[in-house]
Amino acid sequence: MTNLNVKYLGLDLKNPIIAGSCGLTNSIENLKAIEAAGAGAVVLKSIFEEEIYLEFAHEFSKLGPMDNNLEFLDYYDYEIKKDNLKRYLNLIREAKKELSIPVIASINCVTTQEWGFFAKKVEDAGADAIELNMFILPTNLSQTSQDNESVYFDIISRIASKVKIPISLKISSYFSNLGGIIRDLSFSEIKGLTLFNKFYSPDVDINHQKIITTDVLSHESDYKNTLRWIGMMANRVNSDLSASTGVHNWQTVIKMLLVGATTVQIVSALYHEGFPAITQIVHHLEKWMEEKGYETIADFRGKLSMDNATNLAEYERVQFMRNFGDYK
Repeated sequence: MTNLNVKYLGLDLKNPIIAGSCGLTNSIENLKAIEAAGAGAVVLKSIFEEEIYLEFAHEFSKLGPMDNNLEFLDYYDYEIKKDNLKRYLNLIREAKKELSIPVIASINCVTTQEWGFFAKKVEDAGADAIELNMFILPTNLSQTSQDNESVYFDIISRIASKVKIPISLKISSYFSNLGGIIRDLSFSEIKGLTLFNKFYSPDVDINHQKIITTDVLSHESDYKNTLRWIGMMANRVNSDLSASTGVHNWQTVIKMLLVGATTVQIVSALYHEGFPAITQIVHHLEKWMEEKGYETIADFRGKLSMDNATNLAEYERVQFMRNFGDYK
């Protein structure tokens, strides 16, 4: 009998499959369907820093500079007036009443401004954890890479000082020293790292000569960069690793677990195939484990990580032509 249970962010999950943050995780009906399909946990659709800040900007301007001292917001307990923030907190409360799986809130943030108090409201609403979804586009050429990276640690520290629930961080692969920053972030106040973000990418319409949106959903081949870095960092960091982007089927889920992921987040597959995609992934994962003689996820998780590799070059190869120049 196989056991798919895993522990992620200190939370008990019945399996490592997480429905990642997206438009589909923004209603109680969908959340109940996701749980019924067999997900181990769910990350709610992100609330954006801009939404939080704009709602309270008037109060912020009246009270002047606040720096790190935001306890006054709990004292005054300003009413949340805009529907989007009120709905978000209500969604958390209702999800915790209706679901038995962990409910992870998501905050999309890019600055260390005064929005951090909202994390406490998320905790009070009942969220089991918070995933901070962060990417700082380095368009300010006067800032160094160290300047940009320090923002991540500042935000983590601010949020960690306000909540007791576990925090995870969802990041991109765009750092000047990716391995080093993953390691350093893992030793901060977070409990988990999600690798990696799926970004909006601009394209060009050459007929109308304008910028357009492209590739909203990931492709099946997009998982490979995540697989490489999960594999290289597993057992070398001080936090759980959750794999994201390009996970469309059960085979990719198993690959991520083999290289060391604690959990795997799926989104695009839910848009393509609906929530039954979760059921199929869980079924095939269990069947594969039975065929291979594994009783628990821990029996094979990280088996193919760089930490356990006999040939490090399998992960460290980067020059395509040197290795495949004679490919026909």
